[in-house]
Amino acid sequence: MNILISNDDGILARGLTVLADACGAVGQVTVVAPDREQSATSHSLTLHRPIRATRRSDGAYQVDGTPTDCVLLALDAFMPEQPHFVFSGVNHGPNMGEDVLYSGTVAAAMEGLAAGIPSVAISYGSFDLEQLESQGEHLKRLISGIISVGQFPPDTLLNVNLPAIPGDQVRGVKVTSLGSRVFHEEIARMKDPWGREIYWIGGGHVTWSGGAESDFRAVRDGYISVTPLHVDMTNYNLLEAVRGWGLGG
Repeated sequence: MNILISNDDGILARGLTVLADACGAVGQVTVVAPDREQSATSHSLTLHRPIRATRRSDGAYQVDGTPTDCVLLALDAFMPEQPHFVFSGVNHGPNMGEDVLYSGTVAAAMEGLAAGIPSVAISYGSFDLEQLESQGEHLKRLISGIISVGQFPPDTLLNVNLPAIPGDQVRGVKVTSLGSRVFHEEIARMKDPWGREIYWIGGGHVTWSGGAESDFRAVRDGYISVTPLHVDMTNYNLLEAVRGWGLGG
């Protein structure tokens, strides 16, 4: 069992080590990850400069590019045999609701899926990582269960979120839908040293919402959330309605 691991928090991220340890219990692991923080880079590619990759003493590859770059390089340059699975994470912070549109963690898994490889994105529900390692046994069991699925669904990746609680308090696994989150006051206005106005995106606070089966509710209630994500974003319910608009003249 060959497993490719990447992330968006960088090659030195604590969550990457936790994921590599968990995957190493069930297969041969190859790590290809960015050389620095690449959060919120989504599915971006580096097209306007060459990419450099360095082989580390532990065998991992660090790449001066995005998570998507890392998976592309791994599949086309570093792994003679295609991996059976791509795992991305463990992200420092949750990726629920609309986060999946921005997440480099989810994008790395999506790039594996684009190559026809079953792929999984895994995130941790807090930026305070104190309890992260205590989730190790749950993560091993979850990964073992995923790779044991006989027929992994096509065109679908799994988005996993771990609750930020001690491992012995995790209540189980729930299969969920995406919730919804709204950022408040995420644009900070500042002045540069010359008095010119600048803007900093991020910060503020988040309001989460979702039904009983949403990822947000599951993680809040102490469960591991597993959400199947489909890459095809077509709204099939509206196809006939849009055809009726007469947009073709």
